[in-house]
Amino acid sequence: MTRREWSKLMLTGLAGFAMPAAGFSRSGVVIGLQSYSLRDRSLDEAIKAMVQLNIKSCELWEGHVEPLELQWKRNSTPEETSRKKELLTEWRNGLQMSYIDGIREKLKKGGIKIQAYSATIKDNISEHDLELAFRIAKALGTDTLTTSGTVSVMKRVDVYAKQYKINVGMHNHAHVDKPNEFATPDSFERGAKGLSEYIKINLDIGHFTAANFDAVAFIREHHERIVCLHLKDRKKDQGANLPFGSGDTPIKEVLRLIRDNNWPIPANIEYEYNGADTVKELEKCIAYCQQIISA
Repeated sequence: MTRREWSKLMLTGLAGFAMPAAGFSRSGVVIGLQSYSLRDRSLDEAIKAMVQLNIKSCELWEGHVEPLELQWKRNSTPEETSRKKELLTEWRNGLQMSYIDGIREKLKKGGIKIQAYSATIKDNISEHDLELAFRIAKALGTDTLTTSGTVSVMKRVDVYAKQYKINVGMHNHAHVDKPNEFATPDSFERGAKGLSEYIKINLDIGHFTAANFDAVAFIREHHERIVCLHLKDRKKDQGANLPFGSGDTPIKEVLRLIRDNNWPIPANIEYEYNGADTVKELEKCIAYCQQIISA
């Protein structure tokens, strides 16, 4: 299923809803969730929270597929990080796709469409693990993979993107001092240069703003290459993550740009600022976005 067909399918669910749910909008804009927003809980707990939030479209974070306790964490010791990598490699080597089928069914029962699978792909990734990311995406029933990869790894990624016919959205951070990471418009161009039409963009408008780039202008020029957005609010000049509406990120302008042009670009909320309760903060984020696209 293509992104455009998927968007049309999502919109058919509007009939019968008195109020738009997250993932559905009478304006045509798909407001979804990057499940990394719920990184403080297990997959089952995250699904429960998404159902509570009325989320209908999800970009599924790898930490909700792989063992949560083996995911990278800040302030881990080198020994802890090394041991986690060893255990994660063992887990990946033994993974059966029936397990992934089970995850797909859990989300389906919750009424949640898996828009994309989000996996980390760096230069040191093994061929087994690289292909595994695509196998998981395929088993989850999505045609889109998003990744915080590197410019130099994309040639390897493209081999499997073409083989599995899966779009890959290069995800940016604000590390403009690291030319091999996605942060600048130029890094996106270098990452896709000479590669297939499957290599695309997952634009994080918060990080893009923190790196002092214009998200509205970039989306206007490159909207056909964007598989989804990450919505967060940050200040310019490498500023902090803040509650929606408190930073410099043009969330309002971006959502209305998509709405007014009827572009089939899912906008996935990624909660990263410090709040008291994850679900309550996500309720605020969703309400903020819905108010913008309803006006």
